[in-house]
Amino acid sequence: MFVRSLLAVSLSCLMLNTASAASEVQQSVVEDPINPLVLDNKAASEIMEASASDVQMTPQEQKDFNQVTKTVEAIDETSEKKSESPSTPVAKGTKAEKTAWTLENLNSVNWYDNIGKGQFPVYARAQVMLNNMHASPGAIDGTSGKNMLKAVASFQQMNGLKPTGQLDKNTWDALVAAQNGRDAYMSYTITDADIKGPYAQIPHDYALQAKMKGLYYSRVTEMLGEKFHIDEAFLKQLNPKANFNKVGQTVLVPNVRNNLPENIHLIIAHKGAKQLYLFNDKNQMVGSFPATIGSSDTPSPTGTYKVTGVAPNPYYSYSPSNFVQGNNHKPLTLPPGPNAPVGNIWIGLSKKSFGIHGTPNPSTISKTASHGCIRLTNWDANDLGRKVKSGVVVKFVD
Repeated sequence: MFVRSLLAVSLSCLMLNTASAASEVQQSVVEDPINPLVLDNKAASEIMEASASDVQMTPQEQKDFNQVTKTVEAIDETSEKKSESPSTPVAKGTKAEKTAWTLENLNSVNWYDNIGKGQFPVYARAQVMLNNMHASPGAIDGTSGKNMLKAVASFQQMNGLKPTGQLDKNTWDALVAAQNGRDAYMSYTITDADIKGPYAQIPHDYALQAKMKGLYYSRVTEMLGEKFHIDEAFLKQLNPKANFNKVGQTVLVPNVRNNLPENIHLIIAHKGAKQLYLFNDKNQMVGSFPATIGSSDTPSPTGTYKVTGVAPNPYYSYSPSNFVQGNNHKPLTLPPGPNAPVGNIWIGLSKKSFGIHGTPNPSTISKTASHGCIRLTNWDANDLGRKVKSGVVVKFVD
């Protein structure tokens, strides 16, 4: 199918007109904001918003959501009161288990009492296992930060465990059993295609970005970080002797999945928790992502809407009437790429100007603000974009 995709931006988010089933997309730019994906006119948009507003969460969905968000809110409150420094020495576990960043140790390290806060191999293994069970911790960094604790709570909720957000032995055992023998880390050999790119140095100024052919990755480590869902600094930490610029060089990376369950029918964007929760058509919670959802200056909408379509590798149409970047006071069209302001995918909503999209800065997800849209890591956004369908309900909750 050959489909024309139209694009524009409002509140720094872009609008497109496409069909999610398209196998080929021709992209062109329009000057003014248009209705979201596949909506032909204002009346259609209003009808779709009205139909979405009638959708109510089922008792099971409401129960799951209430339980997990209660824990997440407690995690946020506790984190504000306590420092992130490691606690007293652990009661169990050898020094090698606690500190050795080797392939063998990362795949064999097990849970022990009183792990403490900080960066440890046991957390690095747990984050990959959580990722593979659709409870995304964001960028894998081996640290017991809030994104990881929230992912633990989501995994617990999805698997019939009490959602405490604590990595206890029962949760660890359930995570390990769910992997079916899959290693958390693996060796990866850098290929010729990895080295060739394309790559580009991305200037901060939108006017300079608009002159580029594409907003590509800037370096091999950035590309590998997104490919394997890992924080770029942590990737380098795991491979201190690697220079990442030689074909055939072997590096240590997470062994991650890139597929969500089918039949997603409800997405809940919890602004306070900075989380996206996914439910299937059986009213079961099946996934979660850390997310940046609006800000105090440009808040996300309230209410219930619907997904109107998906557009990969969108152009970004900058309008100074929405916000001013640098000294740019004229509209600009920025080329596609993973370092585009909205990453490399756009999931449009029936609320004009709003959508779910990626980001060029995955390690900042849930830690910064957005211009009203729902911002995910590129890999989580792409994962969602491959499975979400037009008509899926998206509910914003404060």
